[in-house]
Amino acid sequence: MFQPKEYQDSKEKNYSLLLKQLEALLEGEKDLIANLSNASALLNQFLTEINWVGFYLWKDNELVLGPFQGLPACVRIKKGKGVCGTAIQEGKTQRIADVHKFPGHIACDAASKSEIVIPFYQGGDLIGVLDIDSPINDRFDEMDQYYLEKFVIILEQSL
Repeated sequence: MFQPKEYQDSKEKNYSLLLKQLEALLEGEKDLIANLSNASALLNQFLTEINWVGFYLWKDNELVLGPFQGLPACVRIKKGKGVCGTAIQEGKTQRIADVHKFPGHIACDAASKSEIVIPFYQGGDLIGVLDIDSPINDRFDEMDQYYLEKFVIILEQSL
């Protein structure tokens, strides 16, 4: 059973605890939707100053909305469109300090000001992206990116 914990240590220690919690939630479970649902709920409980966290899954040459926490969102995103589509086109994390300055930004939630999107794979094949939005400009720093990429690696290993 999952017990919420207050994250009161340093940012690095808190992220280390988050990764351990994710490993425990994923242990023994192989269902993608179940694992992504728990992962989005865990991130929503852990991260402060965010307004949306979830996953888009790669299906039929586009990203399709998957498990998430937050307001209703865009359902389909084409490769190369917005921050999520750019992440899969370039095959790398997109950490955007001000989404309103990002060419082609897709505004699913007008309150979003910054965003981080991390693609994830299974056996070299694209599975989807982790997408996190914040109503704060420049919410995500290098440490967030480092640990959220580790979070995605743990998810990839659970597939």
